[in-house]
Amino acid sequence: MKNIKLNKLEKYWILYDVGNSAFVLLVATIIPIYFNSLAENAGLSSVDYLAFWGYAASAATIIVALIGPVLGTIADTQGFKKPLFAASMVVGVIGCAVLSFPDSWLLFLIVFVIAKIGYNASLIFYDSMLVDITSPERMDTVSSHGYAWGYLGSCIPFVISLALVLFGGQLGLSVHLAMTLAFLLNAAWWLVVTLPLLHAYRQENYVSLPARPIRSSFTRLAATLRDIRRQKHIFLFLLSFFFFIDGVYTIIDMATAYGSALGFDTQGLLLALLVTQLVAFPCALIFSRLSKIYEASRLLRICIIAYIGIALFAIQLDKQWEFWLLAILVGMFQGAIQALSRSYFAKIIPSEKSGEYFGIYDIFGKGASFMGATLVGVIAQATGTPHAGVAVLAILFVIGFIIFCMADRLNRQEA
Repeated sequence: MKNIKLNKLEKYWILYDVGNSAFVLLVATIIPIYFNSLAENAGLSSVDYLAFWGYAASAATIIVALIGPVLGTIADTQGFKKPLFAASMVVGVIGCAVLSFPDSWLLFLIVFVIAKIGYNASLIFYDSMLVDITSPERMDTVSSHGYAWGYLGSCIPFVISLALVLFGGQLGLSVHLAMTLAFLLNAAWWLVVTLPLLHAYRQENYVSLPARPIRSSFTRLAATLRDIRRQKHIFLFLLSFFFFIDGVYTIIDMATAYGSALGFDTQGLLLALLVTQLVAFPCALIFSRLSKIYEASRLLRICIIAYIGIALFAIQLDKQWEFWLLAILVGMFQGAIQALSRSYFAKIIPSEKSGEYFGIYDIFGKGASFMGATLVGVIAQATGTPHAGVAVLAILFVIGFIIFCMADRLNRQEA
């Protein structure tokens, strides 16, 4: 099996995964624990803490889901994609940098929502760049490398941040100062590793600049939405993606919050999720190599089935070692299911409309995240137990699997 050597532009594109993954890891680990301390000081119960965290994550994702298709369509216009990408990235970076400023849980959540909106919006443009920086036959490999190196690279600022938070007192640092340094470090990391892509990227696939680009973008978006209704293989893939990625994003966003609500040791939670990153790196590369032998659709089926098992296992979680096992299992499939979904979609859409299609892709992905996090919060509050909220995820994975099989069958007929 021949190895594919990455070119310079592909490496620069991958670097953005390395940068934004540092923020993702913070969201999955340190940020919810810091929010938990603010919530406890304000007298919030563990169930309310989990619910409000879910609502905040949902608010950020639904806002981007609503504006994403419009932004993506505008980005397809010649010369627009890079500036929009840069602007959204800067919003995320600044939001991350100032997270330690608020001393109330509500203000903290507002800043968090702003930072997450910037992060989520940047991914619309970043994902759509895939059609510009590589060829269709290399997309599975390049996309998988993005997630793989993102997992490994994000460990560098995370380990430093973890050391500041856990051992800052021994260095004479207050908890607040340690958190401030951690947030600033991750914001700087995110910005610096993005600069090579901003310098080198050129929009190769685009719609020529019309006289009225904004109005034209809305017209093109309406036409694309009509086209998707006729292209059933694309519509069904998006529908399946909505269901199975729901569970993936919800697990990423709420794993630490879930463990905290169950009363697990904070240090154990952080170290377990560091293990997730370390496991995810080689596993994403393994799936990258497997994608050269097996079709991406077959590998996606395997990933979805694995997540059904993960969700079922999480329902009965009540011991710290089980959380560690859950972290390892998630690491094995997390990068692969996201990378293969991204490259599979990129190969079945028109390359010159990648921005608007990925904007719609973001609706289905982020809309799913909104639904999943909200369901977990609502069910947890209604039943009074965090376990009940997790049960719905297994059902959503099953639905996603069934619809994906239908979509892939139609895609083969279209090909």
